[in-house]
Amino acid sequence: MTDSGDREHDGDSPTARVETGSDGEPPAMTRFPVPDVDDLPEDLRERVREEAADAGFVPNVFLAYGYAPEHFRAFFGYYDAVVDSAELSREEIEMVVVTVSGANDCYYCNVAHGALLRLYGDDPLLADQLVANHRHADLSERRRTMLDFAVTLTENQARIDDAAVEALLEAGLSRREVWDVGAVTALFNLSNRMAQLADMRPDPEFHTMGRGGD
Repeated sequence: MTDSGDREHDGDSPTARVETGSDGEPPAMTRFPVPDVDDLPEDLRERVREEAADAGFVPNVFLAYGYAPEHFRAFFGYYDAVVDSAELSREEIEMVVVTVSGANDCYYCNVAHGALLRLYGDDPLLADQLVANHRHADLSERRRTMLDFAVTLTENQARIDDAAVEALLEAGLSRREVWDVGAVTALFNLSNRMAQLADMRPDPEFHTMGRGGD
């Protein structure tokens, strides 16, 4: 039983969609049923409406997390707190997200946040470079050190010690920015793993966003 106002999870629900979306498009995820927006609790429906108004479509991650409303609230609450309070620029946040998601081979986040990086960074190439290998991108010392740190925290967190933090400080990050790099990295390691578990699929709109087309 879920909390008051939350739906119970029922894979046989007539409103759940797994194989195709209600509009015939591929589903938001394939391994768990995707609820219809109208069946979500009101606060989640309001967030979905806000996202649709902002983006022009509903990013599939919001539909996927609707499967577990209590997790939707916790995940996006923390996401908002990390992004809204960070001293990093939004471009740098998305650089960390894309680099971490590339290291984790996360299809959903590679595509979705690659699109956001193209928009916030006004650079059609950088996201693809970071997904493939951030070491091949043309980066400042500050940003290369920041992304090296994020990958180390992702792949071998035991190597994060005082010297690793000091390297970021010497590269020009403030101590709070170091915290922010770590918070974004940790959040998207969680996000990448949930996206892999659920087989979340990026919206078609993300593939072309910010590439300079019509």
